[in-house]
Amino acid sequence: MRGKTAEDHRLLDLLDPVAGAAGYEIVRLRLMGGTSARRLQILAEREDGTMLVEDCAKLARALGSVLDAADPITGDYVLEVSSPGIDRPLTRLKDFAAYEGFEARLEIDRLAEGRKRFKGELAGVDGDCVGINLEGETETALLPFEWLVEAKLVITDALMRRGAEARAARMETDAAALSEEGAPETNGSPEDRASPTDWKLRRTRP
Repeated sequence: MRGKTAEDHRLLDLLDPVAGAAGYEIVRLRLMGGTSARRLQILAEREDGTMLVEDCAKLARALGSVLDAADPITGDYVLEVSSPGIDRPLTRLKDFAAYEGFEARLEIDRLAEGRKRFKGELAGVDGDCVGINLEGETETALLPFEWLVEAKLVITDALMRRGAEARAARMETDAAALSEEGAPETNGSPEDRASPTDWKLRRTRP
């Protein structure tokens, strides 16, 4: 689910090590558009699940340097690096464990119990299966991770509180580190720094 096409997966193979070395994980990658005016959209985060404005800029520069050197994409394109957002896609098995207890929508590639779409409370993982508690059902449904084609969190008050708390904790940690190092503080209000954003770089070919 992190990539959709063979080209997406080739780009992930190229960029995953770069993101990891910079301290980030790519949550999802999509190369969209035709042969011109393409858009390379990358959703990424730190290990703690946060992604501030300056993180997007730092990762975009790191990935852009490798993309320029390797030149894996034909024609002009725009690189977009952003936070996964509050109602984030769930693309890795560990995501379902991390967000256990929160509401999500899942879609699978085949019929199970007469349907392909499910909505309910995530119930963690069991081996290579994702657990979800469905409304009106007494038993937890288990769906093989390999069947999933789409999975996304549903915005709830509890999810928004979790996101705000994670960002606040990250900003406090960063501020303490800057204070110890004697480095200047980042310009902008805490609200500006905490807001999920895109960082765009336009790559053009002569």
